[in-house]
Parts: sequence; C-alpha cells; structure tokens
Amino acid sequence: MADDLPGMLFSPSQWVRLRKLTELHEGTVLTEFTSPGARAVLAETEVLITGWGSPRLDEATLDAAPRLRAVLHAAGSVKGHLTPACWERGVQVSTAAQANAEPVAEYTLAMIFLALKRVRAATAVYRERRRYIDVLREFPGIGNHERRVGLVGASRIGRRVVELLRPFSLDLAMADPYLGPEEARLMGVRLLPLDELLAQSDLVSLHAPAIPATRHMIDARRLGLLRDGAVLLNTARGSLIDQDALVAELVSGRIEAVLDVTEPEVLPPDSPLYTLPNVWLTPHLAGAQGGEVHRLAEVVLTELERYTVGLPLEHPVHVEELERIA
Repeated sequence: MADDLPGMLFSPSQWVRLRKLTELHEGTVLTEFTSPGARAVLAETEVLITGWGSPRLDEATLDAAPRLRAVLHAAGSVKGHLTPACWERGVQVSTAAQANAEPVAEYTLAMIFLALKRVRAATAVYRERRRYIDVLREFPGIGNHERRVGLVGASRIGRRVVELLRPFSLDLAMADPYLGPEEARLMGVRLLPLDELLAQSDLVSLHAPAIPATRHMIDARRLGLLRDGAVLLNTARGSLIDQDALVAELVSGRIEAVLDVTEPEVLPPDSPLYTLPNVWLTPHLAGAQGGEVHRLAEVVLTELERYTVGLPLEHPVHVEELERIA
C-alpha cells in the first residue's frame, strides 16, 4: 500500500492487536514488489495486508512469495492489484468493501435529502440576495416526501442505501439485471428496467460496478429519459456516465447532478462541472476518510483472527465474481 497509509489506517489499539496476531515486519511497507529488499520480505510472507496504492500481484510476484496464503485488502475493489493467478495458487482473498460501503451509503443518504430539498441552490440564492427567499415559489417541487428515488445496482452500497432509506417516506425503485422480483420485494424496492427507472425517478443514484458492460451505461439517450429537474447522483465510478453527454445536459440546465466521481478522476481546471450552478461536485470523498478508515482496519484484523485459528474468511472474494464486481 502507499507508504503513509498504515499510520492512518490502524489506530493505536489496532496496532496492538496486529502485533499480537502476527510476526510483523515492523517499519516495512511494500510500495513495490521488484527490488531485492521487497523480494526478501515476500519470500517470508504468509499474509499480505494490502490497501490503496498496492502494486500488482502478478505471476512474477507470486513466484517470489511461495509462502503466501492470504491477501487481506483494507479497502474495496481488489481488481486493481490482484490477478486470477492468486486464486489459481490457492491464495485466500478478503476485502473490506463492506466497511467502505458504510460511509458511501451515509454520503448518499445525506445527498439525497439535501439535493431533493434543493439545499445547494437555495443557499446560493440566499447568499447572493441576502434577503427573504420565498422558497415555495422559487423552488417548486422542493422536498423529500413521497419522492421516487431510483437506485442503479444492488451492490453492497446500493443495498445499504436501501436499508438507510427504509424509515423515510420515499418511493424506492431499483434496476439491476441480477436482482430478482422476490429479492426486490424482500428488500422493499420496486424492481424496474433501467430505462423506466430513469424516466420515473426524481433522483437516480448510481451504485453499479465499473466493468465493460457498464461503461457509459448512462449515455445521451438515457440522460434524455430523466425528468426535467431530476437529480443524478454518482458515487460509483465516473465511467458509468458518458461525461460529454452529461455536461451537455447540465449546461442546458434541464437536470441537476451530485458527482463524487468523474472521468477523469480529477477534472481539468477548465471543466464546466466546477462552476455550473446545478452541479454539486465533491472530490471523491464519499468513501472511508479520516477516522472512518479504522473500520477497514477492523475488518482486516477480524479476518486475520479468523485465519489464524483456521476459520473461513468472513468477507471472501471469489474469482468467479471478478467479472461483475467493482
């Protein structure tokens, strides 16, 4: 992982647990796997704890780690640094994606209510005029009661958002090709084809994985299905949306957007998304930040405890899932 990440990832008490569970290479954070020093560490390593910034575990790296039995990822997706060769060699893989889903779901919950309440727009008008604002007249349709929220993707995050929204007076719909009618009923969501969900929702929140099948799934045609004044919220990946088509819709002022992710990840300085009044742009902060990253460490430590006593991992990643997970 990145060399400064362990100091942020583990709290003092979590460091104590980690040292009790392992023969830890103190002060050794592998940011690459090719140098003689890194190869010497790999040769003795049974468990790798990986995180953001991890180099790729390819065939050559695995050859240099003959004792490796488990990779515990203190973040979400493992697709950036693991290859099928890990599973072919019997290496167990675990992810803290469920823990990272929690802050993303919390961000999504907050932004749904703030966006449908038109908080950002009303605040901007109030700051500019500095006098009474007749909110009901200037922002017709404002509010959250019985609004239709459409969720795209029954992922960990998508499901957690449904759980968090359940107590509120919202009409929840979901689109996911792998979700069946009975499971949707048990979740408490209305199962709709994607086009219908887009056309019928006041706010659409994206929670699908970034895979070839989902690249630009929200294209110009589908953006055109959104109601006038609808909000598009993206905490998944920028690649899910055709960004040129999105910018065109946003410049027209027809829809609004809350974007925590874009393509590219950091926009060029002249991007209109920075300044459009109907865009709420945040710097990819929905996931674990600050003290929230200790949740990720907690998952890793629990998995490590299970591994040391021979129990199956609680959050395993299976190779057959790679084609359809984030």
